[in-house]
Parts: sequence; structure tokens; C-alpha cells
Amino acid sequence: MIGRRGLLLLGGAAVATLGGAYLLKPQNEAEGVFVPGTLAFPGLAARLSEARRIELVRHGQATTLLRDGDTWRIEQASGYAARGERVHELLAGLTELRLVEERTSDAGRQAAIGVDDPRNEGSTATLLRVLDGQGTAIAELVLGRRRVRTQGNVPEAIYVRRPSEQKSWLAEGRMVADADPQLWINRDIASLAPDRLRRVEIARRGESPLVLARAGEVDAPLEIVTPEDHPVADRTSLDEVGRAFDLLTLVEVRRAAEAPGEALGETRFAYTDGLTIIASPQREEQVLWVKLRAEGDSDEAKEFQARWDGWAYQLGIWKEKALIPRLEDLLPQAPANSDPDVDPSAAPPAAEAPANEAPAAAPAPSP
Repeated sequence: MIGRRGLLLLGGAAVATLGGAYLLKPQNEAEGVFVPGTLAFPGLAARLSEARRIELVRHGQATTLLRDGDTWRIEQASGYAARGERVHELLAGLTELRLVEERTSDAGRQAAIGVDDPRNEGSTATLLRVLDGQGTAIAELVLGRRRVRTQGNVPEAIYVRRPSEQKSWLAEGRMVADADPQLWINRDIASLAPDRLRRVEIARRGESPLVLARAGEVDAPLEIVTPEDHPVADRTSLDEVGRAFDLLTLVEVRRAAEAPGEALGETRFAYTDGLTIIASPQREEQVLWVKLRAEGDSDEAKEFQARWDGWAYQLGIWKEKALIPRLEDLLPQAPANSDPDVDPSAAPPAAEAPANEAPAAAPAPSP
């Protein structure tokens, strides 16, 4: 199998251009000889250094991936980074795809195997194109239905067709080519172990400064240190602040200038290894957005800052209490529907009998 470096050539040496841009075709097809199992695109791996654009089109949906140095970006997501492993899987599948059987050339039967024109109403076909910097196709293919195989330990199979031809093929190989741009977004924001967090400084609008910190011990719990005369805190709520950046993922992403809502303030999270994260949440009704910055001289801090700079992330609304809590958010919550003026430990008063209630009748005498 071709490695990641060979496929994406991220930072690798460029290979020689093979006589200009051309559309790759199955081996020996020009001579009228088809050998089952031949590569659909022989030599494609060597040409991927020229790839600058990947297009995926399905009726009503489209995803365009643009190469930006070592990163592929999603045009429909304002240029946000695509999932690198998913791009790798797509290109690996294309380079390893093998044609095993000729299928129909009847245009009327193409829809049955999902290789009709992807622009047709109700079509389930996906058009995949890999283009160079001049917009010339290096490889293009209409991807159809997957063929279900009940046997174990056999390759996956899919129906395919070159868009310029009527002839279709059954091919072996795994092709992951979704036209929905949401499926290509890299949703990981950060994954920092909670015990790395040492101090949290919260400056929420309209609230007094709030500071949380751990004592000197590595495994010490997070505690409120400002204000000093605070009530007893709720341990679970404090732990949620500690887990603010543990496996944090996004719901949606936008350019920072396009994020809606009112700014809530700013929180500084100080981690070990000289990493500080500054979170600036903003809220519009029940929707929470956050802008992030990373400070520090470490490679980790620089990587986070490069990834977050210029973006705003929508998170679950419940993350507000972890990212920019009020003091009251960190205290034990009263039970629902309780009266704060009533001692919950006091026994309820005995019910009084109605004043006009008749006395109970005397028991009848025994015979």
C-alpha cells in the first residue's frame, strides 16, 4: 500500500511531470485488451504532486478541496482544514482501484448501478475529479453503488464510469468520496489532559473576577482561590472546568468576524509546558461560539495558534459553564422546585383536620 508521504507528498520532493497533464486510463485499454484486476489509474501516485484541487459533486451537494501547502482546505467551509486522514483515504483508494469486469454501456441502465449523470434529478452518483494547478484533470470518475458481498475476507467493490464514456465497470477497492462538505471538516479542536491545567482566570462581563487553581501537587484538585470567602464549591462543576479542552470538538465553524452573539468576556487557561489558552466566548440565545488563542513558545502552542487563528467555533451550549463560569455556576445547585427559605431537613407540618369535621362514630357494641 502506498504510504501517506507518497500520496499527499506533503513536504516531499516533487517528481518529474509525465509529459504534461493527461487523463489516466486503464493499462492496455488502448490496444483493446482488458486484463481483469488492472489498475484503473496506473501511475496516478506519481502524479499526485501536481494535484491542487479535488472536486466531489452529487445532485444537490458539492465539496471542493483545495491544497494549501501541507493542508487540504474545504472551499464550502470558508477554507477551513479538511480531515487529513480522510483525504489520504480518498487518494489511496483511487490509486489502488482495480477494474475487474466490464458492465453496461446502456445509458438507460446506468442509474440502476448509480453511474448516471450526477446532475440528474434523484441521481445517487458522485463525480470525483482530481485536478492540477491549471485545472486539468489528472483523474476523474463517476462513482456508483457499492456491490454487496456476503463472503468474508473479499475486497469491497463499486460500480464506476469515466464521465466522458458510456461504458461502466465493476471495480475492486475502497472509495470514500462523500459530497457533503460537513463530512470533511476536521472537528477536533483540542485534546488536553485535565491534569495539565494549573490555573484558570475568568473575567466575565458583569461579574467579579474568578480564579481557580491547583495546589503544588500534580494531582491536586482544582479549587476556587478568588474570591477567598467563597461558599463550598461543587466538585463536579470544578472538574468540568478542568475538562474544558479535553476531547473538545466543534459543531460548526465560521470565520471569526462572522460569529454571531454577544461577547461574554475572556478566560485564560494556564497549562503545563508553558501553554496558555485564551477563550473568548459569545452567545446568541441558546447558541455558543468561542474564539481561541494560544500563547507560548512551544511547538504545541504554535500549532494551536496556527490552527485557531481567524476562526470561531460553535460548541454545545453546556460548554459555557466550563469555559466562562460565574461563581454561582460552581456552587451546589438547589433541588428543582425547592424553596430557598425552607430548611429541607425540617419535617413537614402535620395536616390539620377541618374544624367542622364530625367526630368519628363509636364502634358498634359486640353482640
